[in-house]
Amino acid sequence: MLFWGLTFVWSKIALGYYEPITIIFIRLVISSAILALIVKLLGKQQKIDRNDHKWFFLLALTQPFFYFLGENYGLKYVSSTISSVIIATIPLFSPFAAFIFTREKTSIFSWLGILVSFAGILIMILNPDFSLNADPKGIAFLFLAVFSAVIYSAFIKKLTDKYTSLTIIARQNLLGAIYFLPLFLFFDFESFILVVPTQSLILAILQLAVFGSCLAYIFFIMAVAKLGMVKANIFTNLIPVFTAVFSYFVLFEIFNIQKISGIILVVMGIVVSQTREIMQLMNRGRVKSSKIQL
Repeated sequence: MLFWGLTFVWSKIALGYYEPITIIFIRLVISSAILALIVKLLGKQQKIDRNDHKWFFLLALTQPFFYFLGENYGLKYVSSTISSVIIATIPLFSPFAAFIFTREKTSIFSWLGILVSFAGILIMILNPDFSLNADPKGIAFLFLAVFSAVIYSAFIKKLTDKYTSLTIIARQNLLGAIYFLPLFLFFDFESFILVVPTQSLILAILQLAVFGSCLAYIFFIMAVAKLGMVKANIFTNLIPVFTAVFSYFVLFEIFNIQKISGIILVVMGIVVSQTREIMQLMNRGRVKSSKIQL
């Protein structure tokens, strides 16, 4: 979530030079090359079953294709902090998708955590008169990313039992680059060749590829495999917290009481959502302690 929070800052920097499709395409090409090299060096290549190819194609269609289209075009019209806040609504919709696709049950603590976090998100995104403090067009693009991410999580659950996170991300990013290639050549290639890359642009693109498209996804898939779709997605509420902090220091965005209050509620929601797991760990600790005393 730290890496994904930072991607909004890096993307905002890159958008000062390139169009969204160019940024996504270059990011995916670089990350695909890095992952292919890692797979080769570690000897972790896995053969994909014939019946699973459709799931990989659908996986890449939801994310990175539709997700990145929504996120990057949303960032063109909305600040990085507000963008990350909207992305943080993913857990609000995850329980419905989890039940539909995987019949995964959601605890009362998860629902309470979602509601508390969403209250924090509303505080950050609404003006005192309840009007949106962001461009509606940008918000629409960002919600395209949200729904794509929710469906992506459901598809991931079908593949984590058979394939490693490295295999899934390597195939996902390669297919995503293929999806974006025609769009890049048709819409952005002419403007791409006119840009003279600067150090800040190159650094932003590399960070997006390594941390945003490689490491963050690998860690997230490992989390989904261990925690389940709903619990893992609840942690996406941390994204706007990280984005707000780094946007203040890097992009010099305004960091007021409204944002601070929203961030506090977001974190509280995550804690509440994990209450049952914390209580279970404490009970296990008491049981172990009593056994040791006996």
